Amino acid sequence: MSCYAVNCANRPSKDSVVRFFRLDEAEDFSGSGSDYEATLKSTKRRKQAVTGPRPPKRPRHKAALRGSSPSSSPIPTPPHPSLQQQQQPRGRSKKASPKLVTRVNKRNRGISAEDIYDAVRSGKSAMVTLVDEWLDSYKQSREAGLLVLINFIVQCCGCKGVVSREMLDSMQNAEIISKLTREFNEDSANYPLCTQGTELRRFKAGLCEFAQVLVRSCSNSLIYDEYLFPSLLSLLTGMSDSQVRAFRHTSTLLSMKLMTGLVEVAVTVSVQQQTTQRQYNIENSKGASDRASDRLEDLQATISQLRENRVEVSSMMNATFRGVFVHRYRDRLPEIRAACIEELGMWLKTAPADFLNDGCLKYLGWTLHDKQSPVRLQCVLALQALYQEEEFIGRLELFTSRFKERMLNMVLDKDQEVAVEVVNLLLLIQQMTEDGLKEEECGHIYPLVYASNRALASAAGNFLFNKLKSVIDSDHWVNDNIGNATFLEILITFFIQSEFHEHGAYLVDSLWSVASSELRDWETMTMFLLQECGLMYEEEEALIELMVCALKQAAQASPPVGRTRGKTLLSKKAKKAQEQDRRRITMHFIPLLPQLLAKYSADAAVVTLLLKVPLYFNLEMYNSVPRLEKYLDQLLAQLCGIVEKHTEVTVLQACATLFSALCAESYTFSSRAHMAFSQLLDGLTECFSSYLSDLLQGTEDEDDGYSAAITLKRLAALSSVKDTTGWKLFEPCLELLKSRMESRELDKELMVSALKCAAFHLMWAKMNAVNSTPAEEELLHLKQAMRSFCKVSQTCLSLNQMEIRDQAFELLCDLLLLYSTTSVRSQPDLQALFHVPSDSLRSEMAAFLMDYIFSDTGDDELNVEGNEEMKITILQRKRNQLAGFCKLVLYGVLDLNAATNVFKQYSKCFNDFGDIIKETVSKSKLISPIQSAKTICLCLQQLFSEMLTEDHSQQNLSEIRELAKKLAMSFGVDLHRIRKPLVALHTYGIRFAFRDPQEGEEQNVNLPFLEILSEFSFKLMQQDRTQLAAFLKSECPSATLYWPSVTMYQCSLKGRVSSKPIEKGGGDVSSHDTPVAKRMKTTALGSVASSARESWLDSISIHSNLPTPALTSTAQRLGVKQLATSRKSGAPESEVGSGFTDPESENEFLKASSFRKMKPNQRELCCSSQTGTSQEQQDLNSNLTLLSLIEDDDEEREEPEIENYESDSDHESEYALPSTRHTSTSVLDELFD
Repeated sequence: MSCYAVNCANRPSKDSVVRFFRLDEAEDFSGSGSDYEATLKSTKRRKQAVTGPRPPKRPRHKAALRGSSPSSSPIPTPPHPSLQQQQQPRGRSKKASPKLVTRVNKRNRGISAEDIYDAVRSGKSAMVTLVDEWLDSYKQSREAGLLVLINFIVQCCGCKGVVSREMLDSMQNAEIISKLTREFNEDSANYPLCTQGTELRRFKAGLCEFAQVLVRSCSNSLIYDEYLFPSLLSLLTGMSDSQVRAFRHTSTLLSMKLMTGLVEVAVTVSVQQQTTQRQYNIENSKGASDRASDRLEDLQATISQLRENRVEVSSMMNATFRGVFVHRYRDRLPEIRAACIEELGMWLKTAPADFLNDGCLKYLGWTLHDKQSPVRLQCVLALQALYQEEEFIGRLELFTSRFKERMLNMVLDKDQEVAVEVVNLLLLIQQMTEDGLKEEECGHIYPLVYASNRALASAAGNFLFNKLKSVIDSDHWVNDNIGNATFLEILITFFIQSEFHEHGAYLVDSLWSVASSELRDWETMTMFLLQECGLMYEEEEALIELMVCALKQAAQASPPVGRTRGKTLLSKKAKKAQEQDRRRITMHFIPLLPQLLAKYSADAAVVTLLLKVPLYFNLEMYNSVPRLEKYLDQLLAQLCGIVEKHTEVTVLQACATLFSALCAESYTFSSRAHMAFSQLLDGLTECFSSYLSDLLQGTEDEDDGYSAAITLKRLAALSSVKDTTGWKLFEPCLELLKSRMESRELDKELMVSALKCAAFHLMWAKMNAVNSTPAEEELLHLKQAMRSFCKVSQTCLSLNQMEIRDQAFELLCDLLLLYSTTSVRSQPDLQALFHVPSDSLRSEMAAFLMDYIFSDTGDDELNVEGNEEMKITILQRKRNQLAGFCKLVLYGVLDLNAATNVFKQYSKCFNDFGDIIKETVSKSKLISPIQSAKTICLCLQQLFSEMLTEDHSQQNLSEIRELAKKLAMSFGVDLHRIRKPLVALHTYGIRFAFRDPQEGEEQNVNLPFLEILSEFSFKLMQQDRTQLAAFLKSECPSATLYWPSVTMYQCSLKGRVSSKPIEKGGGDVSSHDTPVAKRMKTTALGSVASSARESWLDSISIHSNLPTPALTSTAQRLGVKQLATSRKSGAPESEVGSGFTDPESENEFLKASSFRKMKPNQRELCCSSQTGTSQEQQDLNSNLTLLSLIEDDDEEREEPEIENYESDSDHESEYALPSTRHTSTSVLDELFD
């Protein structure tokens, strides 16, 4: 066993540290022949005192310097001439009297371990006072004080064991830890540092603060007594190599915090040494007459003392670094690895002279590949702190060149917080380093401005903004107007080249936090748009889109879809700033908007964007500011001209939305807007009426038909936002639809617009009836109009024109719901408006559902590459149609049995419509649980009957059973609440299975349906199982009682009674017994399954040229044979538990070759069917509690080792664009509300 292995397990003898005290103080303690060395090496305590004269006092630094070679540590140890001197062993003095200390302790016990633990755990005590109290007790008795501190650490680990004075005197650290491990018989493996919630944060913060205050309080005296810290660090080093997580985690955290305190002490001592050396040089440079010899001697003594202090602190730092950090930074527990890397970052920044070198930076580079996000996050944060210091950049050049590619790949990290910090780190590299990032390297970050995660997009926006600023000549930023113009030009170019024009809102939102002043420069934007020789057409369109997005961001402060996380309430200050922005926008754009509309009136896309600008105005300013009133008439004139000029649906809808906003009754100028809207409708209605007679007779020419269709299209768009019942468009549109249906001259544009106009008339008429008290004659007339429209729309459902039938179906769903009994229940006067759909209409709608929603036959022409956008549009339209049909079922317009056609498709169309169908099933159970259960059974019966009529095959039966499994899971887990519905379902199903055959049918043809019904048995309660079993016997003929299907169903009913008799009898057992908690399947490390999983993970990860180093815990245990072999070969114990040794040479860091990887330990899987002896059973029982604490093989395999934090596929896009579709929750709210 090597000396390093010994010093990790053993604490230096308490009897060997007297040389720092005065001779009279040392008489109270016994001496020893061993010294504390730099690597915490210690010899075994001598149980018998050696008599003899006490050796004279020697300088303290001699013991401190007798350690391992400074070249083997990343922390340099200052050389000293006394390194070559030999140290004589000392015997144990007879005058040592521990009883004296015991008597003093009894008189004044001081603070106890429980007191310290309670104070740290509560977090309410002043830590300085707490440490001072402990120091008082330590000064009275070193052994007693150290014992209190050790027991405090043991208690922090969650161990109820106590270290006694006898254990401290007679046992070594390894023996103490072993005994504590055996006494660690807690009920669970939890310990204070793994507690959840605020208690964990409070305890961890208090424990870390205690360690820091302890080092700070001892920095001038006790840290050099060669007893306290050597003993403490030796014990913590041994505990950090324990297989008990609580010991390993707590001791590593304390060791790292103590190490941080030692680093601060070392820096302070170095500064003091340099200051004293300068004073000595100044004094020594004086002439002989002016030189003070006494001062020179004092300064020389101080320098020597500080040098010795620095050497001793460096020795403890070196021992802690090599004994704890080098092994624990690759521990199996991610919390331990994260703590090590966090403190390493502190050391690198605090003491760059000692740590900021390639030998320590390599640990940060390796842990960039860690599989757990908290470790990677701490590594990135540590690097940020280094790159912020300009004087560190030179030392980081090699590290940057080696790990830049890895950092660029980490912008796609699975953990968004890590990705955000990596982008911030790359921004520091871009700003601080001389070379920065190349343009192709920046290309990894630019697309992230369109990411759906707002924090990541904002970080990428900050990077993009700084990059654009660096491109602009610095002289341009002297003049803000010129600088903003240049910035906007470059931003427009970036937006065009990024080829994501429909996502301008996401780009603006990403830049808003850093470039809000540039994006609010409305004057520069409008200057670009209104000047004749300015931007190109494509650049103008891009600028208008960015400008409108910036207007919305400033006026509403609402992020784009996908970047919102709940409702955020604005503060008073934010609301005031928002109002100021709206007022400034209104004042600037009201005079210029008519000019912009006039200039771009021919461009449909640009006009659609510009028509959104008034929606962000403070419209009251049209009247409150006199000079702005004239621009309202100009805006209305431009609006009417745009309606008469354009035929695109998006433009007409934007015009209708703006008219609706301007006509709001809350504005005093609304009468003027109403007048302009009425004049526009009068002109359009007159134009349509001029073509109506020719359209009804079928004598119109092609131009007249096109003009009529366009006019009706404009009327339909305006009717969607304003009440147009006064223009009486329903009758002409209905007559037009009837004539076209009779003549079979199906003009798509004309008929779709006519359907819309007629439907909007019925909707506005219903709203007027609700808001007023119409006469009964008017209600009957309106009901007759509704009946007529339903007949016409029913005919349209069977047409070959997709646009016509889709529009008819959607309008029917809305109108049937609007005229249902639910809508008029609260108003008895409107009962006459209640409309019940006819049986033929129900059949037509059900046929439409099966033929055009759940079938792809009508979309064959779209099954070509390049039509993905069209496929998404069609799927969205189908989802809306299905949601409309489901609403009719849920609101009682259609019977619940009509939902069988929907439930049938739950498995087949789960990817496209699964969320809607599941929500329908769930809501139907709230409306009528028993009827919903019968509907589910009826759905399965229909599928079973269809299977019999087509072709009886086992595959079709398996598909129906799979559907039954999914529908059974929809009943929930409350067995008492679903008891009656399930019994009704089973009763209904049993009767169907044994019903009398109809004419031409075979006997007992429905018996296999019992196999389908058995999928619902696992949710039955015991009394219901017995009742259903009796009902089955009463319904089942004696000849079929032992048929396979009947037997299988009987077994499913007996599943909860007892499975043992069935197993003994060899009968079939239902797969739906009482659910048992699942356990993760485990395989031996190095097995085929593990290799396959690793290869699969490698295939889906984003690869880097730098291979990921092994990060397996050094606490993994080897087999007995391997352990014996390692010991025979003379390997240190610390390396036996390690997967790989620490590279000592910096050449390994400099080489471009791959890192060394650890081979997984070969574990023996011993399987035996024989019963062990009674003695073996006793040994097993005695260690049951211990097995829950020590990381055995099974627990280590069950713990998630690999987390794919990068892209899930090599074929994915390099960034996540925000989805244009809503989430499942929002789409259901939208469809069902």
